[in-house]
Amino acid sequence: MKQLLLATRNTHKTEEVVAMLKGCFKVADLSTFPDAPEVEETGVTFGENSTLKAVAISNLCQSLVLADDSGLEVDALQGSPGVYSARFAGPNADDSANNQKLLTELTGVPMEQRTARFRCVMVVARSGVVLGEFEGSVEGRILEESRGTGGFGYDPLFVPEGHAQSFAELGPGIKNGLSHRARAMKEVAEWLRLKD
Repeated sequence: MKQLLLATRNTHKTEEVVAMLKGCFKVADLSTFPDAPEVEETGVTFGENSTLKAVAISNLCQSLVLADDSGLEVDALQGSPGVYSARFAGPNADDSANNQKLLTELTGVPMEQRTARFRCVMVVARSGVVLGEFEGSVEGRILEESRGTGGFGYDPLFVPEGHAQSFAELGPGIKNGLSHRARAMKEVAEWLRLKD
């Protein structure tokens, strides 16, 4: 079975990737590699940040490394929060603070102008060399208040196109089938199979 090291300590991301790969790969994350450094995300795009993480971690191990950077792009905010999604309300912000800031920024914006997308860019590297870059996105809109208790991040505010419920209401089974991360991961999985 192929081994894949995720360049993340985010257990939510790891759980999503494991669920999406359905046992086809042996997946580990940086919780199994405690000496791995924190890689500063200094890029201005999701691709740049993913590359920084994938290259840095793959230089420290023999594994195939997968790094991703993802976030929410809101059209009425000219693409913000974008690469700053995790720290939109400040460097130590939690999901609740980020969601509240987003709602505040969108005060008075009518529903038809609350279009947005989740975007994810994944980079696969080995021994400091980028082997591939993959992207996925899902279009939707931002609600005027949080709905649902599942998921994480902006999930309670984001309704994907074709649905009436937020990601937080849809549950992981549906979300993992259509999310930005799922779409990028599908490309990664197909690429890995072709590399066999």
